[in-house]
Amino acid sequence: MAELIRVALCDDHAMVRSGLCRILREDPSLEVVGEATTADEAVALADAEKPDVFVMDLTLPGEGGISATRRIREVSPSTRVLVLTMHDDVAYLREAFAAGATGYVLKKGADVEFALAVKTVAAGEQYVHPALGASLLAEPPSAPGKRSSVPQLSAREAEILKFVALGYTNAEMAQNLALSPRTVETYRATLQQKLGLRSRSELARFARDSGLLE
Repeated sequence: MAELIRVALCDDHAMVRSGLCRILREDPSLEVVGEATTADEAVALADAEKPDVFVMDLTLPGEGGISATRRIREVSPSTRVLVLTMHDDVAYLREAFAAGATGYVLKKGADVEFALAVKTVAAGEQYVHPALGASLLAEPPSAPGKRSSVPQLSAREAEILKFVALGYTNAEMAQNLALSPRTVETYRATLQQKLGLRSRSELARFARDSGLLE
């Protein structure tokens, strides 16, 4: 039997924590090991429990979630932080990842993608809300040595490329985007043609090498 994924969470709203715990406990592969309401409580909980995943709200009373994320990574380097927030601004996403987070989910979509996001970051992969992934693709990469520009993509193409880079199958992309698998395959083929690439692995490599997931 596979080991349970141990999850802790921090949010200052009791109703939000209750809803998150309900979602987590509906999945037999996930276990809630503690709750916190402030940054200090979150850091202490991470230090004591060493959870696999720590779900962190950005807006907390006093010290914010960005600073808390950085401190959690210091006291428990093996813990992966999944940010769960109302902020749909790419600037917040970049700041969270710079602090050590490996996932970013919007509260408005938590009921659909939350458990998947937890499992994804627990497996060592990054998870970013698809809408924000599309916004990232719209920005030119700034890191030295990266590709200087990205061909103009539609919002849907940007979503598909983001999902490909995050390792989703065609069926999973179709389910998340409310499309048919054949339509997803058509979008992927169009992306390959636009970018001059030949395979799924090359699409994923392009997204990563271009700095689009940073």
